[in-house]
Amino acid sequence: MSSNPPDRTWLVAVAAALWGTDGLLRLPLAEALPAATVVFWEHLLVVAVLSPLVPGAFRALRRVGPREWLAVLAIGGGSSALATAMFTAAFKMGDPVTPLVLQKLQPVFAVLAAYFVLRERVRPGYAFFAIPALLGAWLLAFKDPLNIQVAAAKAALLAIGAAALWAAGTVLGRLLSTELAPKEVTTLRFTVGLPVAAGIVAFQGGGFAVGWDNALGLVLLALVPGLLALSLYYVGLRSTPAARATLAELAFPVTAAVIGVSFLNAHLSGTQWLGLAVVVVSVTSLGWHEKVRRQPMVLEPPHGRAHRRDEERAPDPQRQ
Repeated sequence: MSSNPPDRTWLVAVAAALWGTDGLLRLPLAEALPAATVVFWEHLLVVAVLSPLVPGAFRALRRVGPREWLAVLAIGGGSSALATAMFTAAFKMGDPVTPLVLQKLQPVFAVLAAYFVLRERVRPGYAFFAIPALLGAWLLAFKDPLNIQVAAAKAALLAIGAAALWAAGTVLGRLLSTELAPKEVTTLRFTVGLPVAAGIVAFQGGGFAVGWDNALGLVLLALVPGLLALSLYYVGLRSTPAARATLAELAFPVTAAVIGVSFLNAHLSGTQWLGLAVVVVSVTSLGWHEKVRRQPMVLEPPHGRAHRRDEERAPDPQRQ
């Protein structure tokens, strides 16, 4: 008999918290380099580190079906490279608030995609965790949460597209994690994303060259909120339903806010501190509930956790 693996919502939250260190590293790079160039070098450096694993990852991919191949293409090309470029482009269209507002739709997209792709269902009580978490993220994002103007339709569409791609990355990453090892998913994500990132640089004409003065920042950006965070994320996602993981990912704006206050001279209003506290309590409460309660808020299909490539059953001695 095999038991279900332990829920690792907390590990998804830790990975998302590492993403929150992104701003500390990306800000000086963004001032010196085009955004697409930074994304390209992030992918290139991670692929260089993971290069010994690339052949094995593609061999593992050949052993699965077309659905998993499409998932890898969508994650690598869409969630890893294109979404970041779309989100950055939305910021450059005159309304920096729009992408922040619409990025809060990501958990909604993720829950819907998890239902249709993974057949995950949520109990009505899920709203008691999701609604406060989304509200807290909204409060955390804006100093004046009641004075938000969403303008520029093109920027809005880009931001919605980025949120949808990131949500798809959560769901499809969960799909892949039932068939491939976390290191294989991480390797495939960056390897497939690299040519897409290169294509975006070429399309935008930003150039690939960087100076040695940016080398350390690029390496840290690639290895900490990049490789390390994604590696932990896929280990956690392997035993965490997507509808639960997408709320745990809200640890990202919490960490980003704390780092902004501590190191980037940012200042939070009273409502932003309230939002930070609400997100932490909501995400922590959901993880605790799913661990100790017999009836979890997120329900997977019966085969959801059983179908693992690396959990092959031993031969039955009675049938030999």
